[in-house]
Parts: sequence; C-alpha cells; structure tokens
Amino acid sequence: MAASGFMAIAYISLGSNLGDRKKYCQIAIEKIKALPNIRVIKKSKLIETEPIGKTDQSKFINGVIKIQTKLKPYELLKALQKIENDLGRVRDEKWGPRTIDLDILYYDDLVVQDKELLIPHPEIKNRKFLKDALEQLGVYF
Repeated sequence: MAASGFMAIAYISLGSNLGDRKKYCQIAIEKIKALPNIRVIKKSKLIETEPIGKTDQSKFINGVIKIQTKLKPYELLKALQKIENDLGRVRDEKWGPRTIDLDILYYDDLVVQDKELLIPHPEIKNRKFLKDALEQLGVYF
C-alpha cells in the first residue's frame, strides 16, 4: 500500500473500439473514480481516431484523464488492468480490437522503463490524439 499522505498526479489514457465505445470509456472513468485513493481531477474530450497498427478494425474513441492518487505506479497499473478485465479486455492480439484500453501516460515526473511498465508512455509524442487530449488538460511538450 502507498505511504499515507503521498499524492501523485498521473495522466491515464483510455480508448475503445468495440461495441458502444463512448459507453465503455464512461464506465472506465466511473470505475476509476470509484477506486480508493484516486481522485479524478479533469477529463479531456473523447476524440475519434483511426486504428493504429492493425488497420482492419473500427475507429477508436480516445481520451485522457488527470488523476490524483496515493497508489504507487505498479499498484495503479494493476487497478487499471482489473478495470480492463472487468470490461472484457482481451489481450490476445497486440494491435487488435479492445473494449477498453487504459495506459499510464505520466506519473508525476517519474521515469519507469521495464518489461511491465513504461512511464512516460513511449507513444505520447507519436500520437496526435494524445497530444491534443493532454493539451486540453494543460500539458504541453
């Protein structure tokens, strides 16, 4: 468990391209809000984008939320993966369709580069929708 009083700012991306995409994103946000030790501060607008990688699939709906959390990065990752699983996320295909995809983009000024977690997220500067959503939340680079 994270140390008491420790509060980090993190940015979480969310995306969906299966079923009711906006609904899955909204449910994911509500599930994140319901987690102990997390407070959602602000959300970007949801943006429709073309699929990346495997292009023979539906368009994505993507957004970013800014949170304050007492969870450490790996605790946050596990909580987000549980939400993905609860919403039917299947991880059998790297660029395949998904009901929900949740990624930690930033966690304070922390840098983590290992097999399980990459912070800052390596694709931030390569994906215009992430830059646009982050700018809506006051993050510029």
